[in-house]
Amino acid sequence: MSEAARLIPAWSLPAGGAGAIAVARRWPDELTREWAWGGSTGRGARVCVVDSGVETDHPGVGPVQRAVVVEARPEGEPAVEEDEEGDLCGHGTACAGIIRSLAPDCELTSVRVLGAGYTGSGGNLLAGLRWAIETGADVVNMSLSTTKRQFAELLHELADSAYFRRTVIVASAHNMPVESYPWRFASVISVGSHEEVDPLVFYYNPSPPVEFFARGVGVDVPWVGGGTLRCTGNSFATPHIAGICALLKAKHPDLTPFEVKSVLHATASNIAAP
Repeated sequence: MSEAARLIPAWSLPAGGAGAIAVARRWPDELTREWAWGGSTGRGARVCVVDSGVETDHPGVGPVQRAVVVEARPEGEPAVEEDEEGDLCGHGTACAGIIRSLAPDCELTSVRVLGAGYTGSGGNLLAGLRWAIETGADVVNMSLSTTKRQFAELLHELADSAYFRRTVIVASAHNMPVESYPWRFASVISVGSHEEVDPLVFYYNPSPPVEFFARGVGVDVPWVGGGTLRCTGNSFATPHIAGICALLKAKHPDLTPFEVKSVLHATASNIAAP
């Protein structure tokens, strides 16, 4: 055999190396919701809401452990600073409230990338997502997307980075049938809406790119000014799944994004028991 034939390809497992990657069996024979998140309140899980900010004193949201804003700079990269203004639209407050309703003891962090009137830029979106990943978020809720392809490659790189760091990105499908990102990336959990009222009813979609459907039609959500608003859209389905992911990550902190998807699939409302 030639020397070239004996070379081991990059990323390969060397002979006798299987013992070093042995993983103890952690899961039961049947995955149930009780095993997955029974008894979990989200305590210990850090959830970043990348959105329009959060009204931190809203009774429907509860405590927000940290709030930052991404500020564009005339020159150089956008800067991440402490947010003194809070939510300028209502959208982020709504998403945070839904997450809090499902995972009441999770740690919430607001990352404001949108301004008044839902204005924003791809650069701010990228910077906010990067900050959330690099600061160790367990779950990132992204009820927003961009249709601009010039940002798709960098978003894809960030989504993959999150995947390998064990950060779960839950991303909203666009409300219109258009190409947008990052929800179309396989490394994130993509969410569309269904019309049922139970917040814990969610469905696996066997025909992606949308992977799961959650409650997103006629949802009463917290809104700016301390009030509530009835809203419809994939934006409000996404934090339902993010909240469930927070419960999962709090109870099973070592779960990878791949495993979180597997548990969601196994516990979805349309998956028949064996």
